[in-house]
Amino acid sequence: MKSITVFTPTYNRAYCLHQVYDSLIVQTNQNFCWLIIDDGSSDNTKELVESWIALDNIDIRYIYQENQGMHGAHNTAYAHIDTELNVCIDSDDYMPADAIEIILNFWKLKGNDSVAGIVALDIDKKGDYIGTKMPDDIKKSTLGNLYHNLHVKGDKKLILRTEVVKKYPPYPIFKGERFVPLGTLYLMIDQDYELLCLNKPVCVVEYLEDGSSLNIYKQYKKNPKGFRYSRQVELKYMSNYKKLILKSLHLISSTFFIGDFKFFHKNPRKILTFFCLPAGFIFHLFINNKIKNESTSNH
Repeated sequence: MKSITVFTPTYNRAYCLHQVYDSLIVQTNQNFCWLIIDDGSSDNTKELVESWIALDNIDIRYIYQENQGMHGAHNTAYAHIDTELNVCIDSDDYMPADAIEIILNFWKLKGNDSVAGIVALDIDKKGDYIGTKMPDDIKKSTLGNLYHNLHVKGDKKLILRTEVVKKYPPYPIFKGERFVPLGTLYLMIDQDYELLCLNKPVCVVEYLEDGSSLNIYKQYKKNPKGFRYSRQVELKYMSNYKKLILKSLHLISSTFFIGDFKFFHKNPRKILTFFCLPAGFIFHLFINNKIKNESTSNH
């Protein structure tokens, strides 16, 4: 059995998926399998992947499912992964040639059952770090501590122990919606485990125009149940009061988008949310205005 699964959720990304493939076939350590979760693509993704499987350059597993969104693809990946470690490399990203070797060597040296895995660095195509590096003297940490207390900035790459991931509930699937923030799982893991800090880049990222990162306000409106679930999880576990207020405002806005007015249902911070209702309504109007401005600027 391989030591690590690289999994890639993809939806109509045949035009760029080759970047991941090209980076994997040249890895200096081939002790991995590539799991592709095709989330309902209507382009030539299946044919493209089949051609790679036929070449037999690397170990590839392909799963097709009806479109559920990124979080649904993660659910499927986690249900099928059987290696000790796993890492998500998005369809518009790729790995440096020594990434797998760096990860597995580091894990062999430092890895143990008391941690959830590894947090490593992302870089852009120019080789610049996404955000900031982690402090060199920090050997392990939760994500919350890195971002909120140590003021680390920018996306980081998580390499997780599969056994740990399977302890937590899958992302919920809401009818008619296609997005639940992935951070809800990482926040739950944060309550029980730390991550080993690896100050080396293992992923090259690119934010495409059709990616969720650049369409966040529209996502709020299109997927309000997913975002309300996320805010409920965040309100349960976060301790920073300013962030709790902001998450309450977001929860209120998501509830307005849903239209069921269940501001307090499954809400661990009912009193805070009650006092935030007026500001939450104003915040909701602000988000609506941002969506309108984005739509106008794109036409």
